Amino acid sequence: MSTSGQPIQSRGFQTSLDLARRTVYDVAPVAGHKRPSNEQPFESAESVSGVQHMTVLSGPNDAPNILESTPLESARALAPPSGRFTASRIRSGAGASSPEDEPTRVPSIAPGSSQNPLLALSHPKYGLPPALTAKFAALGVKTIYPWQASCLLARGLLSGERHLVYTAPTGGGKSLVADVLLLKRIIENPTRKAILVLPYVALVQEKLKWMRRIVQDVEKHLPDQEEDSNGPHKRWKRLQKSVRVTGFFGGSRTTATWADTDIAVCTIEKANSLINTAIEECTIGDLGVVVLDELHMLDDEHRGYLLELMVTKLLLLQQDIQIVGMSATLSNTEMLAQWMNAKFYISTYRPIPIDEYLVYENAIYPAATSRQLFQTASKLTASTSLHDTIPPYRIIEPSSFKELSNSATNAMIALAVETAAAGFGALVFCGSRQACQIHAATISEAMPNLPADGTDEMNKRLDLLAELRSLTCGLDPVLQTTIVKGAGFHHAGMTTEERELIAHAYDQGVLRVLVATCSLAAGVNLPARRVIINGARMGRELVGPAMLRQMCGRAGRKGKDEAGETYLICVKADMQAVCDLLDADMPAIKSCLAPEKRGLKRALLEAIATGLVSGCEAIKEYVRCTLLCRTLDKKLVYTIMKSALQELVDEELVLFKEDESYEATQLGSAVVASAFSPEDGLFVYEELKRALQAFVMDGDMHIFYMFTPLQAAMSTPIDWPTFRDQLDRLDESGIRALQFVGVQPGFVNKMVLSGATLKETTPDQIKQARIYRRAYTAFQLRDLSNEVPLSTIAQRYQIPRVSVQTLAQQCHGFAAGIVKFCQRMNWGMLAAVLDHMRDRLEAGARADLLEMAQVTFVKSWTARLLRENGFRNLRALAEADPKDLVPVLMMVNPRKAQKSQLFPTEAERYAAKLVVKAEAIVASANKIWEREMQLDLEE
Repeated sequence: MSTSGQPIQSRGFQTSLDLARRTVYDVAPVAGHKRPSNEQPFESAESVSGVQHMTVLSGPNDAPNILESTPLESARALAPPSGRFTASRIRSGAGASSPEDEPTRVPSIAPGSSQNPLLALSHPKYGLPPALTAKFAALGVKTIYPWQASCLLARGLLSGERHLVYTAPTGGGKSLVADVLLLKRIIENPTRKAILVLPYVALVQEKLKWMRRIVQDVEKHLPDQEEDSNGPHKRWKRLQKSVRVTGFFGGSRTTATWADTDIAVCTIEKANSLINTAIEECTIGDLGVVVLDELHMLDDEHRGYLLELMVTKLLLLQQDIQIVGMSATLSNTEMLAQWMNAKFYISTYRPIPIDEYLVYENAIYPAATSRQLFQTASKLTASTSLHDTIPPYRIIEPSSFKELSNSATNAMIALAVETAAAGFGALVFCGSRQACQIHAATISEAMPNLPADGTDEMNKRLDLLAELRSLTCGLDPVLQTTIVKGAGFHHAGMTTEERELIAHAYDQGVLRVLVATCSLAAGVNLPARRVIINGARMGRELVGPAMLRQMCGRAGRKGKDEAGETYLICVKADMQAVCDLLDADMPAIKSCLAPEKRGLKRALLEAIATGLVSGCEAIKEYVRCTLLCRTLDKKLVYTIMKSALQELVDEELVLFKEDESYEATQLGSAVVASAFSPEDGLFVYEELKRALQAFVMDGDMHIFYMFTPLQAAMSTPIDWPTFRDQLDRLDESGIRALQFVGVQPGFVNKMVLSGATLKETTPDQIKQARIYRRAYTAFQLRDLSNEVPLSTIAQRYQIPRVSVQTLAQQCHGFAAGIVKFCQRMNWGMLAAVLDHMRDRLEAGARADLLEMAQVTFVKSWTARLLRENGFRNLRALAEADPKDLVPVLMMVNPRKAQKSQLFPTEAERYAAKLVVKAEAIVASANKIWEREMQLDLEE
């Protein structure tokens, strides 16, 4: 990184590079002094040969503190310059064991394949092809743990004859078991497909990359005998040897279909839709295995019923489809296994030991003594010190700095900075997005400094700042100050690109401390040496046992760390609740098809509409396959079933026939095909019926309203002055469109003057709220399609940037559902109009860029730059010399281009990369142009 030349300016303010160059950094080398290890090899008490039944394995977790190997005193050489506050010193307490009294740590090291051949994936019992085991080995999986071998070798699993439900701690190797079962099934049965279900888009994207890496160069087992082209094995010739992996999730622009994939990595909603389509089209027999990760999501209030629907449909079909469910936070594993007629397996083994501590009033205690701690603390008078009664393991010295006067904040800073000074990573969980940013800024102030230039770590931090600044949303001012110190924050209010860059930087050690909300614990795989939970509340509510385990599970990860620690910082008011929390069992998983959650209504409609059931007895059999029937009395379940069926009939979604069978109406089939819930489907139906009578086509506002997703709209708060301002800016066509759907400018003005909020109690009030929320969100969708920067939209409507991004992602799937709904209702003209507009939404661009936005690597901003620099249409792009595109591509990311100019080697590498990208763009443009010419000739 050059230190000469003029300061780089961006968006009118100084960059962190300018600030870093002007800052004086005091630096002294520091090394983490690890405590000498007297670890003994771990010998498994269990032989995995000849496994006939399920077992429970456990690993020791009662080990002493491992990060005291780097006391803060040894990091004082990194003292920050005067004027900044410093983290408090952490010293040993009276309750700490002396070295000779400390128990010998027994590491959770599984015997190697030399000791037990069954721990090698290449063992013949697993039947995996050499190419696959070589891939696993190349990615670091050379041997497996005894519990994994025991589980995989249980009768009927590797052959796909039995279902499996299992639980193991986070970081204990759960995913590998499912990966082996899934891949073996697909490789050995080349006509079968797999669905891998994960709850969050970030997890789907992460797993998609992993799966594509693991199957690269791995081939399916196809018959190798020679067949005549008209012979019985002609179908094998159409099969591909390679394993195709496709991602299906909100915002994904893949054009791949069920027929084009072997392994579908999906969100819950997409997986349910794929299974419905396969049942309806009678191709469900192609499915060979379904893996349900994070199975505890079954009782999620908003999405759990979809998981239960999937399992219920597969159980009823009784096809040769293996179901594999796993989670780290299941308590009633055996009951779930009984419901699914599956083998169950419970493991408590963790390859990396975790030490758990409670932090109370600047003192650190082992979490195992939390109950005694509370009982003692509650009896103390104000004049008595808790430290004198229960000697703490370690003590955090009180701080003289005003910013650290709060003992919880003082403890959080001291623990985080100590970890960073030792060269390890710390994850700090706190209760809100705002708290994340505040705590990240505070921690960064006390972090040890690096030189402003000349170190690889600082250069990587400055590169990270440059990448964040190049995003369309710009660089967050808090991140600008914290990243150069090695701290960052991560929460659901950030854009996907911001979260990915920050998470990757932390994973690579560029950032030493990451402050996050609990969404990180459930959504991203980021291990840490030390997890610090700043308070037991996430928002106003106490965190639950499952989420606490998810957060603590981020500590220590095989291949990343040798050990892990968790610290739960507790305030006096929450002491009783925290002690109860630490003692609490995992909550039992319950069905989400209960009447108050209305899931059974959708379950029945989907089953009837896809042709899975029709007669009363078949419907009863279907209901008996639900988790609801496993947990409630059958008579009560049948009563709920009859009530739901009657509702479907009354709403004309289902028809009750003379032979006492049920059949989906055209409306019911359209609702299921478009993946809407019955309630949302009926609302959309009423809106589209009105649109059939009169569609405002001399402007775009009516279409933007129709394509605004209900889910995004209902979670968007309305700022009424902004609503009125946007109404005032509309032309006559836009006003007419919104009035037609039910928006009255007078009502909006009344809400502005009164300062009132929408009432949503009665059905009419709920319907009215949906219309106004949808219209308000439609303004945002219009701005997105008109290439207004994401950060500008967020500021204009006073919403988080991620809300705008989520809207952009959700509108694609919702728009596709609307078009499919119209097609099923035989509203061909309306479907054609909406389908044309859907292309513009997909591109996120104005109409003049739609053509070019179809090209690989060309998004709306790139298309605009290409058009402004002479490549005005698809034909010009197809006929271009790739080298002529390179200067334009450099304009897409000017910061990276500027950096490459400072280093000749970097410049060559960057230019070569852009040439390859330009060649791909020209090739894609040629392909699309040729296809369009062919269509013109045919017409």
